Amino acid sequence: MMKLEDLRPDATIRGLLPDAAVTVVSVQWHGSSALTLVYRRPDGHLADEILYRHDEPRLEIIEVGRPWSFDGDGALFRLVAEAHRIRLAHLFDPVLAVHTSLVDPLPHQITAVYEAMLPRQPLRFLLADDPGAGKTIMAGLLIKELIARGDLKRCLIVCPGSLVEQWQDELSRRFHLPFEIMTNDKMEAARTGNWFLENDLAIARLDKLSRNEDVQQKLSAPDCRYDLIVCDEAHKMSATVFGGEIKYTKRYRLGQILSGLTRHFLLMTA
Repeated sequence: MMKLEDLRPDATIRGLLPDAAVTVVSVQWHGSSALTLVYRRPDGHLADEILYRHDEPRLEIIEVGRPWSFDGDGALFRLVAEAHRIRLAHLFDPVLAVHTSLVDPLPHQITAVYEAMLPRQPLRFLLADDPGAGKTIMAGLLIKELIARGDLKRCLIVCPGSLVEQWQDELSRRFHLPFEIMTNDKMEAARTGNWFLENDLAIARLDKLSRNEDVQQKLSAPDCRYDLIVCDEAHKMSATVFGGEIKYTKRYRLGQILSGLTRHFLLMTA
């Protein structure tokens, strides 16, 4: 005996009209024992009827309908397919970040990013190169490549105050990465009370972090972990030696804190 659950779009059934079969157009359930059936009559007109469990004996399926249909939105399917293709693009393009950024990297930059840094998991690396060698471009390529591979969501860049706008401009213009610069106003206006938790891509001034213990406490919050922290001009964070005694500066202590807050840690210096 046929069940109401067997009524599917495109199924052909008998029992609704005295001497003709009809085609199911749609089914809308009302609870588990009743439904509204919209069907097409032989003359092409649509009709509807409410069916209950006690109607099952008088119904007969001639042709079973498809359990699926092809009436989906083609544009949405294409969008999903394209998103899936982009998500897996790094598997087929070994230098994806280069091809999706406004940069023309030099050979030594390709070597540093794709041969020296990316294979290291986790990354603990000192990138030392001549001034003007394009260390910012190397860092941008690394960040974008890690994002494409699903290995980076939160990134913090720590640099001297005179370089924060330059970093923000380079990463936005060349790599389309929307980094936010930490300021006192933004720290005070944070909805959660912790600006670092609200911004996954952040740039902070070196001395602002090293001299302000309150900021360090917020940065060290349990939920405030980073996938990558980049320290530019890292030589400014070194300890000093005088008379055989090592003196650890506030900047050095900050470096120790930062190294414990991230999986990947990149130091950059000339």
